[in-house]
Amino acid sequence: MNNSSQILRELQELRKTWRAQNFSYTSAQTARYEELTSLRRAFVNKWYEDGVVWTGPSNVGKGSTTSEEV
Repeated sequence: MNNSSQILRELQELRKTWRAQNFSYTSAQTARYEELTSLRRAFVNKWYEDGVVWTGPSNVGKGSTTSEEV
């Protein structure tokens, strides 16, 4: 498994199974969940190291601060 989105999909399926099983995992499911979460954390940490994660303030809904001179 080499894709972050595949990891997220499998984690989502495990969570659905967890809910269906009265909020408990089998030992094999627990091991797989821990493996997937560690892989996901490794992906995110790599993104932070590469500087591709935005850590600044959100600018959603704010106007542009640049002004053009005529």
